[in-house]
Amino acid sequence: MTIEFVKSLIAADMQAVDQLIRDRLHSDVVLVRQVAEYIVSSGGKRLRPSLVLLSAGALGYEGHFHHELAAVVEFIHTATLLHDDVVDESSLRRGRDTANALFGNAASVLVGDFLYSRAFQMMVSVNDMRVMQVLADATNVIAEGEVLQLMNIGDADLDEAAYLTVIRYKTAKLFEAAARLGALLAKSDDKVERAMADYGMHLGTAFQIVDDVLDYSGDAGEIGKNLGDDLAEGKCTLPLIHAMRLGTAEQAAVVREAIVHAQRENFPAVLKAVRDSGALEAATAAAKVEAKLALDAIATLPDNDHIKALRQLATFAVERNS
Repeated sequence: MTIEFVKSLIAADMQAVDQLIRDRLHSDVVLVRQVAEYIVSSGGKRLRPSLVLLSAGALGYEGHFHHELAAVVEFIHTATLLHDDVVDESSLRRGRDTANALFGNAASVLVGDFLYSRAFQMMVSVNDMRVMQVLADATNVIAEGEVLQLMNIGDADLDEAAYLTVIRYKTAKLFEAAARLGALLAKSDDKVERAMADYGMHLGTAFQIVDDVLDYSGDAGEIGKNLGDDLAEGKCTLPLIHAMRLGTAEQAAVVREAIVHAQRENFPAVLKAVRDSGALEAATAAAKVEAKLALDAIATLPDNDHIKALRQLATFAVERNS
């Protein structure tokens, strides 16, 4: 079984979601349409909307609101990307120029706001207060995660626990919400809802750790961003935390200096320290622990193709190279 199995299982549902996304992107304001369509059509794995579809299918939901909520989740995610790229001053995402590089920071921020507000318009149509609560809470926590990350810029003393807090807020929370939504739509009991939420949270954590590993082990052409971007922004990610913990005093000093001063020019030296210290292996091991916890969360749910696909996603999260 491969990731292709996951894609084929929800292919028809994803087509419906993509059509919904195109329909809901409409705005009479030309620039809104241009920026929104550019970022939404720029590729991406569509993991978060896939989670909504898979969790709903796994639990026997037979309505159509999972399409609406999958689109909502994608809009929220896309809005965070637009804002992230402005804050990080990024110029490349998914192998293409970022929206802010093409259209400017002001347009990117404002269109991100449009996508957030459009997402909330759409979730109201489901007419379920619990669904709205989950998505509103998730959006708020994501914003807190962004601020936490900003506060941690240049902090070479950040430990693994503090790093995990940031990624669970900033990244894993939307994965958690997406998986939980399927359970809410299917009117599952609290135990099943919690299982889906835990699965999503651990999957999202694993996914982000691997993203941070790829900044030091990947190929720029494959991962679609400039290697060393995190370092240039002064972000202390798990590979760097482990390099300072596991490496020699000299390696730790090189990494610390680069974080504190956000030095991209020191990337080759930092890259060598990260790779030679065993930091990438340690960070990858942490991602595998999270993936295992995701699998454990849904281990007692009745077996079906959608559950099998959720298991495959957990494997994909840690084995991917982009």
